Amino acid sequence: MEQIQLRDAAECRWDAASLGEIMLRLDPGDGRIHTAREFRAWEGGGEYNVVRGLRRCFGLRTTAVTAFADNPVGRLVEDFMLQGGVDTSHVVWRKYDGIGRETRNGLNFVERGFGCRGARSCADRGNTAVSQLRPGDIDWDGLFGREGVRWFHTGGIFAALSETSAEVAIEALRSAKRHGTVTSYDLNYRASLWKSIGGQAKAQEVNREIARYVDVMIGNEEDFTAALGIEVEGVDANLTTLPVEGFRKMIDRAVAAYPNFKAVATTLRSVKSATVNDWSAICWYRGVLHESVRRPGLEIYDRVGGGDSFASGLIYGFMTFDDAQKAVEYGAAHGAFAMTTPGDTSMATRADVEKLVAGAGARVDR
Repeated sequence: MEQIQLRDAAECRWDAASLGEIMLRLDPGDGRIHTAREFRAWEGGGEYNVVRGLRRCFGLRTTAVTAFADNPVGRLVEDFMLQGGVDTSHVVWRKYDGIGRETRNGLNFVERGFGCRGARSCADRGNTAVSQLRPGDIDWDGLFGREGVRWFHTGGIFAALSETSAEVAIEALRSAKRHGTVTSYDLNYRASLWKSIGGQAKAQEVNREIARYVDVMIGNEEDFTAALGIEVEGVDANLTTLPVEGFRKMIDRAVAAYPNFKAVATTLRSVKSATVNDWSAICWYRGVLHESVRRPGLEIYDRVGGGDSFASGLIYGFMTFDDAQKAVEYGAAHGAFAMTTPGDTSMATRADVEKLVAGAGARVDR
């Protein structure tokens, strides 16, 4: 079984880079989107959240490849990126036509959910600048070659934005592989994004091609089934039962289909209510399945971004320790911590994560 091999940090400008859309998240707080009179603004995006966590929580050098329409909304999202410490030198700026007819920036209205009311999002992201990227728009050999990147992350949300975004993802992954950069991909299946461009059949066609260039594949039970056609046994419709043995078989099938996978990781979330989940994770690496500490009855403040924070903790664990057990523990702990605060992105510190990994409880820290 192949080991994850990272480029030397001294020869790379970036520890990690991402490719994906970064939207302006508008949050009605404890209320509902359709009754709100005010919203709190954040930034967020499935792929970006990962490198933002790697920078802000774990202190790594990160950059994000994306595109914005050059107007005040785009500049606001850029300002959020700067506050998060993520480099913006690879942002592509598109001329704004004054109305968004040619290009615009994505908005994501998100309510957290509570109890029997699940979290809900309403995205307004058609015709966005990043969805219009085409092969040849980004100098990938400049990023991965001249600058140097140790780890590259992208995902199924970006791949679903348009008929060209998947082509850009493949172009990026191929370049990363040529330059010895480790690649990871979060399947992040969203039926709403795929339905107008071919639905689940198209999602599987695209993701099966992308999977050929991925070293570390990440996703939950729905992702592997919907995006790759790999079934998970023993999962009920309400996600109250998530048998590890079923996931072991799923991973075996995934690795058999894609022998290029060096690691496969998934979160295990049993949904009791919107605010109480059982939470853990597993990671297959070099033929061995590693399971994190199980956290039954985890109380959740805002679940959006929990999977992305799992991914950043997992990546940090591999990059720092080359130890799959530590990687899955850091991922599960970081994901759990991120869901205790509002917004897509993590507010955890590395000390917070390490304390949770060590088994500390939630007593007052004085």
